[in-house]
Amino acid sequence: MRARGSDPMLVFATSDKGGTGRSVTSCNIAYRLCLRGHDVAYVDFDFGSPTAGALFEIGGVERGIAEGLGLHSYLQDQIGEPARLNVTRSTDRSQLRRDPPGSGKLVLFPGDEGGAEFGCDDVKVERVATLLSSLLGEFSVVMVDLSAGRSVALELALRATASGPLRNCAHRWLVFHRWTHQHVLAAGGLVHGAHGLIKTGGEWGHDSEALLASTRCVRTAVPAADRTRSGDRPPQSAWLDEQAVALRELAMANRIGAAMMLGQTPIEPMLQWREQLILDVDVNAQLANEATVEAYTDLARRLTDKSTWDIE
Repeated sequence: MRARGSDPMLVFATSDKGGTGRSVTSCNIAYRLCLRGHDVAYVDFDFGSPTAGALFEIGGVERGIAEGLGLHSYLQDQIGEPARLNVTRSTDRSQLRRDPPGSGKLVLFPGDEGGAEFGCDDVKVERVATLLSSLLGEFSVVMVDLSAGRSVALELALRATASGPLRNCAHRWLVFHRWTHQHVLAAGGLVHGAHGLIKTGGEWGHDSEALLASTRCVRTAVPAADRTRSGDRPPQSAWLDEQAVALRELAMANRIGAAMMLGQTPIEPMLQWREQLILDVDVNAQLANEATVEAYTDLARRLTDKSTWDIE
């Protein structure tokens, strides 16, 4: 099973700063897509910190896979195919090993343990294109977690999708940022800046308007709008309300306002202590908030809903 009634889609998860919740949010979106019946490949292109295995709680690959079997080795033409790990079969978390009826498969393609950033050249671009094209033939959603900032991972992704077999496939670009002054500025720069996603993509051969139309922002760890129940003192509450207004205006000024949003996630206490998948059992046990699961589910739904995008 690849998917029910949907065309395959490439999704690139990026951010201008570290600490945005990019990886933990994209892993949770991937899991929710799987529950909706999609077969999902999660490709760890966070070359400097390939820790998706820790988020999926797969023992032995928390910092990447050993013995030169990962994506670093593949992209440097040292192995023919990178390792793949079926998450529900490989995870140490017992609740995650239970596949609900109708769910798809979730497969992790890990980076190498001890791997780091490396240069970008035509050979690596071709290997990226070959890998992702192959995965699109098997999975309905291929989610690629990129390193933060204007990294070699972002350059590889832009170059690989600008021409060749990936040019005409559906690809989406998710820019993750927290709901703070610095993060809004950074995210706006990553999308629209002089060396940002749209301009750099255009230089590599993308249609800039189409690339912008395929880009959305995801706000993470957003405080609740109604703060009257949080115990804030009146002056503090008033100041926070002012900041919320200022942030909305700043996002609009930096062209990443509401029209550019795919969605947002609330502050989740569980994730403040431990980055992981949030399962329904965590909500049922009152360890995690239901609003967090609802946010991830809505992000997964909107990501694969054609009405979200104004490209086709």
